Amino acid sequence: MITVKHRWKSYLILLAVYLAAAALGILVYRALPAWSLTPRLLVADAAATVLVFLFSLLFGNASVYDPYWSVQPPVILTLLAIGADRPLTLGTVLLLLAVWVWAIRLTANWAYTFHGLTHQDWRYTMLSEVTGKLYPFINFAGIHMFPTLVVFFAILPAAYAILEGGSATPLTFLGVALSLLAALLQLVADIEMQAFRRRGTGGFIRVGLWRHARHPNYLGEILMWWGVALASLSLLEGRLYLLFGAALNTVMFLVVSIPMADRRQAKKEGYAEYRAHTRHLLPIPKK
Repeated sequence: MITVKHRWKSYLILLAVYLAAAALGILVYRALPAWSLTPRLLVADAAATVLVFLFSLLFGNASVYDPYWSVQPPVILTLLAIGADRPLTLGTVLLLLAVWVWAIRLTANWAYTFHGLTHQDWRYTMLSEVTGKLYPFINFAGIHMFPTLVVFFAILPAAYAILEGGSATPLTFLGVALSLLAALLQLVADIEMQAFRRRGTGGFIRVGLWRHARHPNYLGEILMWWGVALASLSLLEGRLYLLFGAALNTVMFLVVSIPMADRRQAKKEGYAEYRAHTRHLLPIPKK
């Protein structure tokens, strides 16, 4: 296992890892020209994820994967747009813009909170402690591959829209607006959370969006992909099955991410009262 103590070296290493992963994904995608879009793109995405996983083992830190969630969508969709046989429409340009705004914001937040390769996300450490000998499998399947599959299916409608989409409709603008609003919601929630952490008062954050909701940032992530799905489907005809990605993303947050975060918060004194007065997602007063 390689230990990297300096934060700036960690940034450079992760940049090299992700450039290598992108290159591998492109090579795999081009090596499967006879395949249809979905399996071809999926295999390429999975190959890139496996490479990132191998580097996470090399550095003994599953957080090597953390930027993948926000880096993968704009890279894949932009490469598809560049290689498309048809010019981009207004609808697909707006769709790409929404994804890039979301990705830049989320990646910037990761970079701001990243402490270097000596630090690992508390969730991964908890899973390691709980699962014991099963952790290598959980690390690969749960921490790396499952999120890759979730975000893959979330961006799949946009991929088809970029390659095959038609003219923009009112639903296109509504979907893009929803995604941009979701990115703004996440931005505000993250700024409020970082300010709360800098104060070092401990306890529960009860200001701004967090006053009435325990996970407004997760709400933004859920709304983001429903916006992408709506905008994409407005450019395609009758492909409601492509809503699967947004639905899967929602289920992941409701069934995995939120309960895991709540269990950690439950260890704090006063959690029962805090939970009774705040909603899961919606930042509106609770009766």
